[in-house]
Amino acid sequence: MLIERFKSKIHRVKVTEANLNYIGSITIDEDLLDAANLIEGEKVQIVNNNNGERIETYIIKGERGSGVICLNGAAARRVQVGDVLIIIGYGLMDFEEAKTFVPSVVFPDENNRLIK
Repeated sequence: MLIERFKSKIHRVKVTEANLNYIGSITIDEDLLDAANLIEGEKVQIVNNNNGERIETYIIKGERGSGVICLNGAAARRVQVGDVLIIIGYGLMDFEEAKTFVPSVVFPDENNRLIK
C-alpha cells in the first residue's frame, strides 16, 4: 500500500510578489527548493498564516538567491505581499518506508534566505 506523507516544508516565508496576470503557480527561490528537496513542477500545498487560506498549485523555479516567493494567477488573489506562508510538499511512499522517512524542513530568515 502507498500512503501520501509529508516530505518537504519551507516554514514561514514571506510573499514578495503576487502576479494575477500569469497562468498560475508559485515561484520559489531555487536555493529554498534545493534545501527543501522540492522540484519545479511539483505539486505543493500553501498555507497562509495571515488569513488561513490553503492553496494547491505547482512550483516554478525562481532566481537563485533572490528570496522570491510569488503567487501567480488566481492564487495571487489569496495573498498579499508580506503574508507569511508555509509551503508543504507530499510524496507517495510505501507504508513501511513512510514510518522511517525523514522530511526536509527549511526555516528561512526574514528575507526568505537560508540561514547559514
